[in-house]
Amino acid sequence: MDLQRHNLHGSRYVDLASALGERLHLLRVSGRGACVDVPAGWFSLWLPLAGHFRLQAQDSHWDLTRTAMQAWRGGWLQCETRSDGWWLGIAGPLPAWQRHLPAAMCADDIALLPMHGPTPRPLLRRLVGLVRDADGDAVDGHDRRVGSLCSAVLDWQHDQRQRLSRCSGRTPERRLRTLLRLLHVQHLLRCHQDARLDLAQLAHATGYSPGYLKQVFRDVFDETPHEFANRLRNQRAWQLVRGTALPVHEITERLGFESQSAFCRSFKHSFGVTTTQARHGARETASHAA
Repeated sequence: MDLQRHNLHGSRYVDLASALGERLHLLRVSGRGACVDVPAGWFSLWLPLAGHFRLQAQDSHWDLTRTAMQAWRGGWLQCETRSDGWWLGIAGPLPAWQRHLPAAMCADDIALLPMHGPTPRPLLRRLVGLVRDADGDAVDGHDRRVGSLCSAVLDWQHDQRQRLSRCSGRTPERRLRTLLRLLHVQHLLRCHQDARLDLAQLAHATGYSPGYLKQVFRDVFDETPHEFANRLRNQRAWQLVRGTALPVHEITERLGFESQSAFCRSFKHSFGVTTTQARHGARETASHAA
């Protein structure tokens, strides 16, 4: 198997665009200051095991923290360690991945999608297992490990692929293009929760008109971009209220509400309790656990 290993420690830099051939690159990174550049059009997986690191694309940047995984496909990507930590990655052009997909999908450009979410345990085990065995000489074993990893990625992304049938387009390629654009809109909304991007900005990023973007987004995800953004903001509001000691006025500013009273009304409407009641419940849970 054509698998190139990169063990980075400290402030080392790797530009995968300079790599020759259609191969996969397995990265094991530790310490602070390491940086990896991934070319546009590649598919990659990123997993922090300790600490966090910064991901940056052409129109966004975000931190990936432990227990979360990022699958990326699209434009160029830069991964940089901003603090002491340990993280894993595997990246390569689509043909290098497709060699390890099930036979029915090996020529299918649709199989691998960008995605962000909690790390599935089977995917975690298979990526860590591949890294641990990568220094051996058993090429067949590496092939099996990568094939097993690809199967876990497909399982993780199963529900996402089902949305292709709801995308506009007469051919699979056009439906894929639609889904990738909509997934990018979701990504932008996750990365810019404080900025509160409007529909016109999102439409510009996709090349759609605002009205068409709203319609096709709702057709595929059963909610509008605005509803998706509100759901993300509500999730973050709950995390900040329950999981931090930040004053409510600071949370209000972080989430972009016009006033503290507007935030408190929105919180009560979304969760059925006030911010004070939510924090009191968190303290009670902690005291019972103790």
